Amino acid sequence: MNRIVTCVRSATPSALKTIWWLTKIMVGVSFGIMLLQYFGVIEWISELLTPVFSSFGLPGEAALAYVSGYFVNCYTAMAVMTSLHLDMRAATILAVMVLCSHNMIVETTVQAKTGSSAVRIVVVRTLSAFLLAFVLNQIMPGEFVIGESQHVTADNVTFVEMLKNWAWRTAKTIGLMIVLVYALTLLQRILNEYGVIEHIANFLKPVMLFFGLPPRTAFLWLVANTLGLAYGAAVMIDETEHGTTTKEENDLLNHHICVSHSNLEDLLLFTAIGGNFLWMLLSRWVMSLLLVWERKIEIIFSKKRNQ
Repeated sequence: MNRIVTCVRSATPSALKTIWWLTKIMVGVSFGIMLLQYFGVIEWISELLTPVFSSFGLPGEAALAYVSGYFVNCYTAMAVMTSLHLDMRAATILAVMVLCSHNMIVETTVQAKTGSSAVRIVVVRTLSAFLLAFVLNQIMPGEFVIGESQHVTADNVTFVEMLKNWAWRTAKTIGLMIVLVYALTLLQRILNEYGVIEHIANFLKPVMLFFGLPPRTAFLWLVANTLGLAYGAAVMIDETEHGTTTKEENDLLNHHICVSHSNLEDLLLFTAIGGNFLWMLLSRWVMSLLLVWERKIEIIFSKKRNQ
């Protein structure tokens, strides 16, 4: 019991610090995006991207789903996708793009805090989304079929209504985040206290080696794959601040999970609205594999130059 109490006392300050940090980012970013949506900026950006998306086997309206997901999260992208009547092929390609580069501002901030360059992460995630869309359009069976779009814009929604909806959604998100962040931080301390994390790392060692990742990042990899970057931020930041993993190890992990995380809830939701589960998962695993090994080669050459 004393060991559990010690873990609670140790986890609480760290969890509260992370919760406050994430809350400030989420409220600020989501409010800014809400204003951009109200004034039509998001839709304007989507219209500019329409010709590009047609080359990926997607209707022009798919750009709105991607841009919404890029700045906000997967759920906003899904809301748009459900009105586009996409076939399995198009839904899969668009879902992969969103999964690679969603919630960009918040998640990039988390990854920058854990050891990676923010600019590099934004570039890597964005280019990965477009590259995978291009490749999938070339190799997936079937042809692009234009469906009848029924997407409805929010032109008639008043600012007060939009503000109320934003406040309610943000409050729910923050409430869930508080519970998950505290629970995860406490769980991580308890698992460390009883040596469970070491067993997890040993069990996942073959997987880590295959992806080119250090075995010590196994627990963080597991958290990112099940809960994602935003909710898993507490554990990742805590491990970084306590020196459990090095900056270089975190950077390699970030190159993997930046395009392949939250592979439980998000993947199942995208599958429910028409995407193909295996194509969405395996395509991003391949991309993450290439990103990590490219980064490792880059680090090796960089060290040789500095010798």
